[in-house]
Amino acid sequence: MAEFEFGGEIVWRPTPEYVEGSHLQRFMQQHGIATWEELHRRSVADVAWFTDAMLRYLDIRFDVPYSQVLDLSRGKPWPRWCVGGQMNIVANCLDKWLGTPREHAIALRFESEDGQVQTLTYRELHAQVEHTAAGLRRLGLGKGDAVGLFMPMIPEIAIALLAIARIGGVILPLFSGYGAGAVTARLADAEAKALFTVDGVLRRGRPVPMKPVADEAADQAPSVQHVIVARRTGQDVAWNPARDIWWDDLIGGRARSAHPGGAGGARSETGPSDRTTGRSGDSDQFTNLPIFQSTSTEDLLMLLYTSGTTGRPKGALHTHCGFPLKAAMDMALGLDLRQEDVLYWMTDMGWMMGPWEVFGALLLGSTMVFYDGAPDYPDVDRLWRLVEQHKITALGVSPTLIRSLMQHGDDPVRKHDLSSLRLLASTGEPWNPAPWLWLFETVGGGRCPIINYSGGTEISGGIVMGNVMLPLKPCAFSGPNVGMAADVVDEAGNSVRDQVGELVVRQPWIGMTRGFWRDPERYIETYWSRWPDVWVHGDWAAVDADGLWYILGRSDDTIKVAGKRLGPAEVETVLVHHPAVVEAGAIGVPDELKGQALVVFCVLASGVKPSDALAAELRGRIAEELGKPLAPKAVYFVPDLPKTRNAKVMRRVLRAAYLGEPAGDLSALVNPEVVEQIRTIRAED
Repeated sequence: MAEFEFGGEIVWRPTPEYVEGSHLQRFMQQHGIATWEELHRRSVADVAWFTDAMLRYLDIRFDVPYSQVLDLSRGKPWPRWCVGGQMNIVANCLDKWLGTPREHAIALRFESEDGQVQTLTYRELHAQVEHTAAGLRRLGLGKGDAVGLFMPMIPEIAIALLAIARIGGVILPLFSGYGAGAVTARLADAEAKALFTVDGVLRRGRPVPMKPVADEAADQAPSVQHVIVARRTGQDVAWNPARDIWWDDLIGGRARSAHPGGAGGARSETGPSDRTTGRSGDSDQFTNLPIFQSTSTEDLLMLLYTSGTTGRPKGALHTHCGFPLKAAMDMALGLDLRQEDVLYWMTDMGWMMGPWEVFGALLLGSTMVFYDGAPDYPDVDRLWRLVEQHKITALGVSPTLIRSLMQHGDDPVRKHDLSSLRLLASTGEPWNPAPWLWLFETVGGGRCPIINYSGGTEISGGIVMGNVMLPLKPCAFSGPNVGMAADVVDEAGNSVRDQVGELVVRQPWIGMTRGFWRDPERYIETYWSRWPDVWVHGDWAAVDADGLWYILGRSDDTIKVAGKRLGPAEVETVLVHHPAVVEAGAIGVPDELKGQALVVFCVLASGVKPSDALAAELRGRIAEELGKPLAPKAVYFVPDLPKTRNAKVMRRVLRAAYLGEPAGDLSALVNPEVVEQIRTIRAED
């Protein structure tokens, strides 16, 4: 373990403006708790009390009340929450607001890259979800059926996500930048029965096709019976009349179109139809359809795939009373999101933060903003213009995005009125001080706290987070989320401070994944195998002398490219499927812009000679299969990879050798000479 040296001076302290009326203050007052420290201690000492109290605070409504908050009879890795309860999370997101003043408030604001703006009130969003849910039921889809979402951040993706949950289906979010191979792997593993997609998207003013990727994936995933297509660009698309259906036909109750012209078309800028509920207007086709499905609290809601260090992507299991409620808790007590707030988090629905934004914002009755386009198009000030135009109060970004935008200087920021901002937030990867301070001072004017947030797909949100009641240093977290029994430990599992250690969690929490899809053994091995009853997250962390926390990168082999988690095994599988490649190793290396960049090493088959053309071909294959954003920075050809006696590739050693860092103990290697060969590669670059 290294000594902890990162830190700095406190740059922001809570003011009455932030503390008074905050969710934290109100929750603490309700329970007679004087300080945040006391609240956190109580929340982890009795997680059942805390969870029950938060469900009441958030006004989460159940069709059948739960008889027990937490059941640990199967052990900490397998908790059951809200035992015996029944509810559908969409009723708490939408139905709860009908008949209240919030039903006429804006739930979703959308802006396309070409500047078109669309809004949906809570009532209008509810109606659209009802129509879409009815359409899914007419296709024969229902409880337990997995449905993929391969779409950009447009209103339809939020509507589809909620409609799937409405009928008791299983949401399968997919990163919109994936190639066909990555989409296929997830559809096939989940045995998805349907897939939502679009004809194409606008990127930097040019239409980019998306349906061909969806078609290729659906062709290779035999479980997919329906592909639902929203029209965005008007591009000509191939059409399978036995499988494809236009979005407008789905919600209108019409039969499948026999040709791409269909009855589709982009939805009006003014938003949804005049129907305000799924039970009025031309209601005959909607009446008596069992579109609302009451579910058990522990019924599967969503499969969120995340890449690990070995094997195929892991499908994290999330329930109706798990992921959404953890999102809302963190959004309330960490981000302090209120009903009057307008939240924009620059993300994709395929990453955890997409569903997190939808469920959390709607459960709290706030407004969320979607933008489908590049953050620097047509000008480098596009993001700041979005803040000004939509009066965004809470802005979520990644360090990579800020590193990219700060290169253009302060002027693109200062030409816009950003006074609506109350909070800044960040997740995805560790910060370095310069961009953090630029965001804090130039964008936030030194008045807005940066709510740093770190956890992940399997967490349903954060392990550590900032909040509005504790001071901040650059790049720091205030501490563990309320309800999260987080700790930093040494190699023996003992708590440490002022030095780098492993981030662990000692108690279960409501958002914790209920395991991995059809692979409980892998779940236990990944998180629970190192120390008894302790979740080992796979991050390096540290706590400084003032009690502020820092996340310092992955302690395992997982790679994060611009905050997007990428498993080396998934990359290596693509490479070894090429006939020229026998073995492959993938690592993440520091990158000034993206935080980490992907670098791969290939051992070639006998008789195959290295060449620039082959390197370009392999790079292109990764981009095609996994998506262009995940293409490697470099491809190298090596005679061998560093391996242990049991043939395990030591990616840690591979990375250290390439970066010229100490490689540590090499006694387990059968081929230590490879280390020097890899060092030579970097020296020659």
